Order: sequence, then structure tokens, then C-alpha cells
Amino acid sequence: MAYLSETRKHITTNTLAEMKTVKEKISMLTAYDFTTASLLDATGIDMILVGDSAANVMAGHSTTLPITIDQMIYHAQCVRRGVQRAFVVCDMPFGSYQISVEDATNNAVRIMKESGVDGLKLEGGIEIAETIRRITNAGIPVCGHLGLTPQSVHAFGGYGLRANNEAEAQKLLADIKALEEAGCFAIVLEKIPATLAEQASLSVSIPTIGIGAGNGCDGQVLVIDDMLGKNKGFQPKFVRHYADLYSVITKAVAQYISDVKEGKFPAIEESY
Repeated sequence: MAYLSETRKHITTNTLAEMKTVKEKISMLTAYDFTTASLLDATGIDMILVGDSAANVMAGHSTTLPITIDQMIYHAQCVRRGVQRAFVVCDMPFGSYQISVEDATNNAVRIMKESGVDGLKLEGGIEIAETIRRITNAGIPVCGHLGLTPQSVHAFGGYGLRANNEAEAQKLLADIKALEEAGCFAIVLEKIPATLAEQASLSVSIPTIGIGAGNGCDGQVLVIDDMLGKNKGFQPKFVRHYADLYSVITKAVAQYISDVKEGKFPAIEESY
């Protein structure tokens, strides 16, 4: 029986820590709206990430950088209204925590107060450890994010595999310890070698959530639109399509158009 599977008790940081202790994998998906969040929560997902990937899948931007604090709060509010059980994490967008510790703390407090989420996610390692420490000291749960950090895509020169050399691998191992010491309750590891992700996961007492980081992490996360196959032709190695909604939706809409054009919809039984 899965942990807490028979109850609607809300998942907390303590729940997630215990799941790592008993070696129960943590399931996590993104959501950006009420309906999707409600479906995920009813299905029994452990964590929901209100990702800044909304900039890509909701707004059509090529990177996550353009999304604003106000936009993230809006999406987080929508998701939070649809959730009873899952632990909801909201990304702090680019520019909201890089300027100064004080600015980051103020923005973190605002996002928490206005969105009602359970925690926030920040990208980066030792360089932002003091910022994370200040935010967690304010009583806000923080999830870290290491490896491929999309807000740094221009500095990286693309979305390629990270930490695939010794120097960067050792930096990641130092970063994950620093984030644990700064107070993070969990850390996302994105697009790094599976062996390194497993080593990093074993080196800390807090849960790790992998995306493109192999099966040695304490949990997994995917972008909901990728997992459901809504994006035609987008299938990086780490994404498994559990459905083909692109085909389902386009077929359904094509049938609707045909029925409207031919006068088949609405039928008598669909009319008042």
C-alpha cells in the first residue's frame, strides 16, 4: 500500500522526508491550471510543480526567462484551488531572487502569501545558499534545483547534459550538500548522468526529484504536456509519452468542425 494512499491528508515536507526514509518513490508533475491540478490530485500525485515552464507550454516562449512574478502567482493560485492532498511547489521566476538576498526574501514572502502554495523552488547551488537560508529561516519551505537549470540556458549555451565531466560533477556534489545545509527540503536534479544523480541522492538526507537523471533519485518529475504527448515531435530521451493527446485532440476537433459544417451538431437531443 502506498504511503497515505487511503487518506486525503495533505502531504507535507515531513511526509516527503519519511517517503525517502522508507524508500517510497515520490511522484511529481507540473500543472498550471485548476482543472489539470484537480485531475492530478484526484489521481494521487504526491507533488505538483507550478513550473516556470508555463512560459513555454502556456505562453509559447522559447525559454522560461520572460515569465513574471505576477504570472507565476496567477498560475499558482489556479493550481492551489484544485488541490487537497498534493504538496504544491511554485518556481520563483528568473530575476526574482538573483538580485539580492533581501529582494529574494521579499519576493518569496509575497509569492507564498498570494498563492497559498506549500513551498518554492529556486535554481542554483552554493552561490544562492545564503538566499535559501534566509528564505527558509522566514518559514518558507524551499526546493533546490541543480544540473540543467533552465533559467541559466544562455550561460550554458543550450539544454545539453550537465555535470558530465569531473569538475562539474564535483561541483554538483558540493552544491547539493550546501543546499541541504541551507535548509532545502528537497532538490530537483535535471539532465545529469544517472550514476551521478544516484551518488548525489545517497549523499543527502533530503529527497531528490529527477528529470532526465535516471532512476536513482527519490522521485521523478515531468512536464505534464510532455508526459501526455500534447507536443507533436517533442520527445527528448528522458520523456516517456503516457498518452498521445496531440492525436486525440486534433482528431476530436476535426470531427467537431465536420459535424458543425454538415449540420450534424447539435442534434435534437442536444437542443432545448
